[in-house]
This record gives sequence, C-alpha cells and structure tokens, in this order.
Amino acid sequence: MSIKSDKWIRHMAQAHGIIEPFEPRQIREANNARIISYGTSSYGYDIRCSNEFKIFTNINSAVVDPKNFDASSFVDVQSDVCIIPPNSFALARTVEYFRIPRSVLTICLGKSTYARCGIIVNITPLEPEWEGHVTLEFSNTTPLPAKVYANEGVAQVVFFESDELCETSYRDRSGKYQGQTGVTLPKA
Repeated sequence: MSIKSDKWIRHMAQAHGIIEPFEPRQIREANNARIISYGTSSYGYDIRCSNEFKIFTNINSAVVDPKNFDASSFVDVQSDVCIIPPNSFALARTVEYFRIPRSVLTICLGKSTYARCGIIVNITPLEPEWEGHVTLEFSNTTPLPAKVYANEGVAQVVFFESDELCETSYRDRSGKYQGQTGVTLPKA
C-alpha cells in the first residue's frame, strides 16, 4: 500500500472523476479575502464544508441512540457560517462528491486551523468503491461558541492505494451510506 501524491490525485480526479468539483491546486484566497485553504496538497486533498448544517439541540430532551436516531435532535441551518454552541456538535457535508476506486482507501484528518481552536473534525475512512458527499462531524470542545466556515477547507483526505484489489468493496456489500447526498444522519 502506498500513499498517493498530488500528481496521482490530479490525474485520478481529471481522468476518473474521483472528486467533483475538483480544485487542482491549493486555494487560500477568495474574493480578495484569506480563507482556510482547500484543494490539492502535496499528498492529499483539502475538502470544503458546504453551507448545510445540522446543529445538535436539546430542546426535545432526546437520547442520542445510533440504532434509533431521533432527527429532532438537530436544528437545520443553511448559512455561510455555522455557530456551534459550547461543548456541542454539528453535522455538515462536503462540497465535493467522491468516487473511491476499488484499490483505494482514504483517511480523513481535520485541519490544524480548526484543531488549534478546539474544533475537532471527525470523518470516517472512505472505503473502496464508496461514493457520495462526505458527512462531516464537528465537535466544539470549548466552553465558547465556535465558528465553522462554509466553502472553506475543513479536513484533508489522504489516499492510499493497495497493490491488490480488495475481495469485497463497500459497493459489493451494499453499504448503507452508499451514494449519500446532503447531510446524512445515522442509519441502523
């Protein structure tokens, strides 16, 4: 298994559509303002957060149960900025749609800009032959409200390619999050 470089990422995105929309370079400015960078990096791709958010709320005193999730635990927000309450949590999705090849596994790691502010970005691996918008999980570990910016970088995807194909891919086993669009809640 080997980690893939910017050259491989650009080729796979342009020839095989593994990332759409795709930015072949690092973008650090938009509309004459500095932003949190996104696009192709040396050995990965910095993904962006869309403007669709689901923010945890306790107005219904629901219990968080991954086997029987109550959607009323969230408030839907569409905005260029999401304010996550102190010690709380929000879901979002990537701007980018991914199509992972059968020989590839990705690991996603939060950007240091957010980590240094106490905002943890959690994303599970993208498995071979998974496709969709990535659901992003943001935890505000601070006692203060925290901002997440839409259409700016939030995490980096690192691509690993195996020297052999997996026996069973995510698509083969009909994974429950295959082809997801929008912010996708837990499914039992």
